[in-house]
Amino acid sequence: MIHQLIFAHPKPGMSEQEFQQYWLETHAPQFASRIPQIKRYLIDTRIPFGPEPADPLWSGIAEIWLENEEEQLASLQTPEFLDGARRDEPNWAAFWRTVVLDTDAHVLRAEPVPDQAVKLVVLVKRSPGADLEDFRKRSLGEHAQTVLRIPGLRRYLQNHNRDGAYAIGEAVLDAAYQLTFDSLEALELASRGEAFQAAFEDLESFVDPRYIHRMAVREHWVIGSADQ
Repeated sequence: MIHQLIFAHPKPGMSEQEFQQYWLETHAPQFASRIPQIKRYLIDTRIPFGPEPADPLWSGIAEIWLENEEEQLASLQTPEFLDGARRDEPNWAAFWRTVVLDTDAHVLRAEPVPDQAVKLVVLVKRSPGADLEDFRKRSLGEHAQTVLRIPGLRRYLQNHNRDGAYAIGEAVLDAAYQLTFDSLEALELASRGEAFQAAFEDLESFVDPRYIHRMAVREHWVIGSADQ
């Protein structure tokens, strides 16, 4: 199963609130959700957390699940995509700022969460010159154990770029980590704790600190649910 993450930014002149509302109320139900190959579809909308940038890199994430590469290619050739979702994109998104990761998801913790749950998404790039397989082993092994010690952590996924991202060169990013907490208050409390700080200090020991990107989001399921 391909777990695709699409990081999107509002088109010029559109506020973040307008962008998120259009995505949830127009683009998702009228266009993207009609692509038949999509098995599950989730929209993550950015919420304030920590120092607020004047212009966030992204204001939301589409998470899409596709069965395999053949189904993914077929989805890009459907009228629902070509004449629907793709054609609608310039109405709300700055497509030149979009980043797409096709990943293999590794579920390291999966507990039930309330409706007000908040997810911290962390994008990373391994240290310059580091071997990709060594990075993956460190990330899923020793580093994962440091993250799992964070109090209040309900769900934890590591999404690693599929091998195809490196077929003709180096990928822009290597992985996206997802850490889910019961609420924004629970995330803020955890972020002030020693375990959280230790986990991010460990992260900086094997990734390039220049390319660590963090954003807090709320989930909005369009197709499927978190319990599938």
